[in-house]
Amino acid sequence: MERVVSGIRPTGPLHLGNYFGAIKNFLLLQEREECFFFVADWHSLTTHPKPENLKKRTEQLLIEMLACGIDPEKATLYVQSDIREISELYLYFNMLAYKGELERVATFKEKIRKHANNVNAGLLTYPVLMSVDIIIHKATKVPVGKDQEQHLEMTRNFVNRFNHLYGPLFPEPEAYNFGNELVKIPGLDGSGKMGKSEGEKNAVFLGEDPSSIIKKVKRAVTDSGPERPGMPVSEPVQNLFDIMKQVSDPATLAFFKEEYAQARIRYGDLKKQLAEDIVKFTAPIREKIRELSANPASIREIREAGAARAGESARKTIEEVRALIGID
Repeated sequence: MERVVSGIRPTGPLHLGNYFGAIKNFLLLQEREECFFFVADWHSLTTHPKPENLKKRTEQLLIEMLACGIDPEKATLYVQSDIREISELYLYFNMLAYKGELERVATFKEKIRKHANNVNAGLLTYPVLMSVDIIIHKATKVPVGKDQEQHLEMTRNFVNRFNHLYGPLFPEPEAYNFGNELVKIPGLDGSGKMGKSEGEKNAVFLGEDPSSIIKKVKRAVTDSGPERPGMPVSEPVQNLFDIMKQVSDPATLAFFKEEYAQARIRYGDLKKQLAEDIVKFTAPIREKIRELSANPASIREIREAGAARAGESARKTIEEVRALIGID
């Protein structure tokens, strides 16, 4: 059995893209491996969120992960800031990271282009904290997307430096291979993936009110329609088909694809059906979110239990690290 670690930043509500990406993979992993899943609240601090917003989003993300089916009996579910050993290991590993390599990270370059007035040290050393999240539990596998592969490679570099300087302690983590199980959900804006950073109108949130979902899907970008049978499907329409593939009956998807192929498609009908199917798909998650939100004591117990289990693993690692580097 592999030891797996992965986290989600509390930047806003979970959406369909999160569910069919990270969350669905989490649900598979918790049945197969020893898993540590966490709310990455420290990672959010690079954008300086308001304290009340960070607290609320952290608690909400914990609730939504549970509502989606993350089972605290099968996986260790915790909040990053509850494990103080992570910050200590972050300090040690910052000593092994070099300015030049951190400045070459693709996501760092992108961030400084978009947010030139907020190039803080936390943003520069973001890959170090990501690495520590993994190695604090001596994880061997990490579920990552294509855009995170560079960070995983840096984790292996940091691990090798530590092992070379102080002695073999950490395994080299590798990407978890899901094969054909990886799914990317496009947004409603006609291009790109679904995400909060692209705007709320682009994403359908798991706990969203049905009337809001219907309104968003109704406004989804399409095209002017096929002029004749056999025309290729445009990207905006293919995006709606891709979402429908995940939430609708296969016969429903086949019907609308055939309507498009024969140049008979009515986008109003397509959007109406898609909206209904999204509402139906998210209904049990939405209900579970309401149920969990009404019982804060239960959420607090789950959070404390997760912190205890993750903390035990982290303390063992820190004790070994201190002994090896001479801080005993």
